This record gives sequence, structure tokens and C-alpha cells, in this order.
Amino acid sequence: MKKSELRAIYKTLRKELSLKDVDDLSLQIANSVLKLPIWEHSFFHVFLTIESLKEVLTEPIISILSGKDKHIVVSKSDFKTRTMSHVLLQDNTILKPNSWNIPEPENGISINDTQIEVVFLPLVAFDKTGNRVGYGKGFYDAFLKNCSKDTLKIGLSFFEAETVIHDVELHDVPLDYCVTPNKIYTF
Repeated sequence: MKKSELRAIYKTLRKELSLKDVDDLSLQIANSVLKLPIWEHSFFHVFLTIESLKEVLTEPIISILSGKDKHIVVSKSDFKTRTMSHVLLQDNTILKPNSWNIPEPENGISINDTQIEVVFLPLVAFDKTGNRVGYGKGFYDAFLKNCSKDTLKIGLSFFEAETVIHDVELHDVPLDYCVTPNKIYTF
């Protein structure tokens, strides 16, 4: 299927999830994250959940990272340049939703893309070879191109992999892993 078709299908499937489903499935995903071979790293980028879109809740993952004394990095989006800047999430970091209802830091210590070792990615759908469908703005592809070639890219999804995404483009950055409630995919 094409990205536009997958976006429509999976956005509808997410809308059909109850809030309890989102909570339960997100917790299962967080528990599976513990099984990934990533814990020797220090700098972890985590997306902040857009709850109105019923994205995977990342608070449980943030709690795990905090409990393991990892550096947690979050982003602020610039919609004019389609870029993201990153800051260290600390106890005093103030988070506020932007005009797109994305929670973002108002303050914090700036972190360079190349410092980030692991990135947890939001997605709408993904396929069995690690290609992902996001919201179509290209923020994460641009960000990932600036990261180290060794940065691990981990998708989080309530749903299992599609067989193939037919309209993958050269600028699309594939995943290394995708974690669902029932499975960890390795690419």
C-alpha cells in the first residue's frame, strides 16, 4: 500500500482504541522496550505523546529511562523550516503544547543531534523491512540524517507490520527496531 492509504487506515484504527486500550498497549510496549539491546547507551531521544491522536504513550518509557539514569532528550519543532531542536528533559523543564498540540519544552539544555544515541520514533504504520509512515512532514527524516550513523532508530506502534510500503523515497530513513505490544521487529 501507499503511505497515504496507510495513514488513513491506521489513523482510523487508532481512533477506535479506547483510552484504556491506549494505556494498556503503551505499557506492554514499554515493558518490551526493556528487552532491547540498548541499555549501554546514555542519550535517548523520546517523542512526547500527542494524546489527542492516540499515539503510544511515552511516559512509561521516560520513567524507565529516568530509573536507569539515562539522559532523556525531547524536541521542539520549527514548522517554518521543518526542523527540530533538542533539549535535555529535566525536572525543571517546562512542557507546553504548541499550536499543533505537540507537547514541547520551553526551556532546557540544548543537545546536538550527534549526541543522541537512541531515538524512539512516532509513526502511523511500518513495514516488514523497517520503513515507516509518519505524518508526512519529514521532521524525523531530516533529524535522523543529522544523527550519527550508529544512532539506533526504534519505532513504537500499537499495530503489527504491513508487508510493504510501496512509495518509499530516498530521503526516508528506515528503522532498526519497531516495538509493538506483541513483538519486537529487528531490521
